Amino acid sequence: MITLSNYINGKLVPPASGNYIDGVDPSRGKVFSKVPDSDEKDVQAAVDAAKAAFESWSNLGNEKRHDYLMKIVEAIEMNLEKLAKAESLDNGKPVWLATEVDIPRASSNFKFFATAIMHFASEAHNMENTAINYTLRRPIGVVGCISPWNLPLYLFTWKIAPALAAGNTVVAKPSEITPYTAFLLSEICAEILPPGVLNIVHGLGGKTGNAIVSHPEITAISFTGGTKTGEHIARIAAPMFKKLSLELGGKNPTVIFDDCDYEHALKTAVRSSFTNQGEICLCGSRIFVQKKIYEKFKTDFVQKVKEIKVGDPNHRENYMGAIVSKPHLEKIEYYVDLAKKEGGKILTGGKRIQLEGEFSEGYYFEPTVIEGLAFDCKTNQEEIFGPVVSITPFDAEEEVINYANASVYGLAANVWTLDLNRAHRVAEKIKTGIVWVNCWLLRDLRTPFGGMKSSGVGREGGWEALKFFTEAKNVCIKLS
Repeated sequence: MITLSNYINGKLVPPASGNYIDGVDPSRGKVFSKVPDSDEKDVQAAVDAAKAAFESWSNLGNEKRHDYLMKIVEAIEMNLEKLAKAESLDNGKPVWLATEVDIPRASSNFKFFATAIMHFASEAHNMENTAINYTLRRPIGVVGCISPWNLPLYLFTWKIAPALAAGNTVVAKPSEITPYTAFLLSEICAEILPPGVLNIVHGLGGKTGNAIVSHPEITAISFTGGTKTGEHIARIAAPMFKKLSLELGGKNPTVIFDDCDYEHALKTAVRSSFTNQGEICLCGSRIFVQKKIYEKFKTDFVQKVKEIKVGDPNHRENYMGAIVSKPHLEKIEYYVDLAKKEGGKILTGGKRIQLEGEFSEGYYFEPTVIEGLAFDCKTNQEEIFGPVVSITPFDAEEEVINYANASVYGLAANVWTLDLNRAHRVAEKIKTGIVWVNCWLLRDLRTPFGGMKSSGVGREGGWEALKFFTEAKNVCIKLS
């Protein structure tokens, strides 16, 4: 049994209450860790430490902050295997995926923002010999970062890195479902960062998360997670005039025209549907295929999905591991049953998988493809966040744009066509914050990341993140 600690003022400490919650290995369905059940006292201690450290950290200078963050990069890379195994144990994802994607990306997040802050520039405006205006950007103080369970260290560092690089001090909460790698990161940072610069407080969203969001001395909240939780956070934080960045849910369309690069589109559609058990906010869960190639694509797609291996996350041949938790597994089952009631036909999958031996109580689900659903039914409107996709034919461009935009969400889309004019037209008309054309999850960390409609408020990534974690001040100098 592993007992996790909070990281406050440079030290690993138990929760003030002495209470813990269970951490479950979803691949085996067994408790393997004790996670601090923190409360307002722990958050207050973290805020006090962050306040005390803010002046020295914010005045340290970009180059010295860069040097600290690059030491974290080195430590993450040195501990790649340990962190990848911990991520798999906590989340259920395959070890190969954590090794190739999650942990390297966590390292890249620190590396990118450590470097970006060295090149972060402000604006100047000359008023024709009357005055000169220039913009100062200063860190905003103690900020709160709350991250989700699906890409635990990947998205945790996506928030922490720009906040620290910009000169803020941080009170952060990882998901209580997948806190292990955040704890391992705190062990790394305890050896590198000055006390109080980064504080990691574990616990439940309704208790620890609320304490962070509502704390009057935390000036900004960066949150990634469900839309309902985002609404709750906004109701608390908005009247307090906190800066808010909310990256929320998605119900992303994959649009495949009949002039696509067929084999590339087919292969990528499988990957974009079922990578990380479909538990990525950017996964395409609604696949629309032009009628001319629909039957062939459906047949080929279903065949490739049937070939996906699901099982022990430690084995490289398994493309999918376990669903993150029993309640989430039950949610996925609920939506598959709902799809049947709404007239959907299960082309493959649709059931739990019962493994043998030590994994017999794990949370596994078949990759599932559903046909025959109306584009505006509940199954096609509500976020499932699992290995379940619908597939639907369409005739014309305007028709599929209507289908794609029918959702209340607007996070991402991927479009497949070799017609450059069509690619530009469709990308402009689809109401999502990100559109990939003839690719998926091809990420440049310099680009703005975020969604429209119920998929969130604000943007992360590149200069957008550094602007969020700073306050702009205009200085006007009148010329004599």
